[in-house]
Amino acid sequence: MLFFSQLINGLQLGSIYALIALGYSMVYGIIRLLNFAHGDILMVGAYVALFSLTASFDPWLVITLTIITSTLLAIIIEKVTYTPLRNAPRLSVLITAIGVSILLQNLSQFFFGASGRPFPVHLLLEPTVFNFFGININNNSIITIIVTIVSMIVLTFIVKRTRLGKAMRAVSQDLDAARLMGVNVNNVVTFTFAVGASLAGIGSILYALRFPLISPNIGGILGLKAFVAAIVGGIGSIPGAMIGGYTIGILEVLVITFGLSGWTDGVVFLLLIIVLMFKPTGIMGKNIAEKV
Repeated sequence: MLFFSQLINGLQLGSIYALIALGYSMVYGIIRLLNFAHGDILMVGAYVALFSLTASFDPWLVITLTIITSTLLAIIIEKVTYTPLRNAPRLSVLITAIGVSILLQNLSQFFFGASGRPFPVHLLLEPTVFNFFGININNNSIITIIVTIVSMIVLTFIVKRTRLGKAMRAVSQDLDAARLMGVNVNNVVTFTFAVGASLAGIGSILYALRFPLISPNIGGILGLKAFVAAIVGGIGSIPGAMIGGYTIGILEVLVITFGLSGWTDGVVFLLLIIVLMFKPTGIMGKNIAEKV
């Protein structure tokens, strides 16, 4: 029973990683950009949820406000910092992304302080425990897993079945050819950032429900582990991001179960090294032959 309980905990944690990894994968799949500020967008979303909830807002209004704020922040970042560097060397864009991440962290420390702030979970969700065949599962875990799966299904539908999704796939395959065929690349990139940030907004609330302590540095390690999840699953792949997130979440919980909580980060990055050694494209990634 302990194994199944920890498996549920791992799926819950992995769901949070998966939501953030989806944003990484989408942006990288479109413009080959590793947006290291993505985790910090989640951090800002968590602060928005915290302050709006303590202001006695309706829980649904809090969720909506958090998602909208995260989305608008990502659009502003994309327009102000990444769009002017569209044709710049990738290293310049990568350094810019790291700079944006550091800027968001320092601004959060300036306005909210460096110490953590408790998140009032009870105002958003009344904790409830269900018993399934002797396994205790709280409603927090169930909601997190279901929301993540539904988000992946909706995202897959958008990418595979909608006009914008078709444009996203075209830009992903060949940006210049898509532009010549009449695709508005700037709008597609902005839409991609917006969708990824909305997932980060959802992830910020789910994170706060599991770890009810918000601080300016939570986005850094979360974003880094989600990046590892995207690499492990196959960056650019939606199912790969989910698989990578769940793999890392379950792995971390199992390491903690065996009494090695101090090794969780080390084991995650050891997994990354092993994957890069034996399957650099990730679990769901594909080798792409480049014609010359």
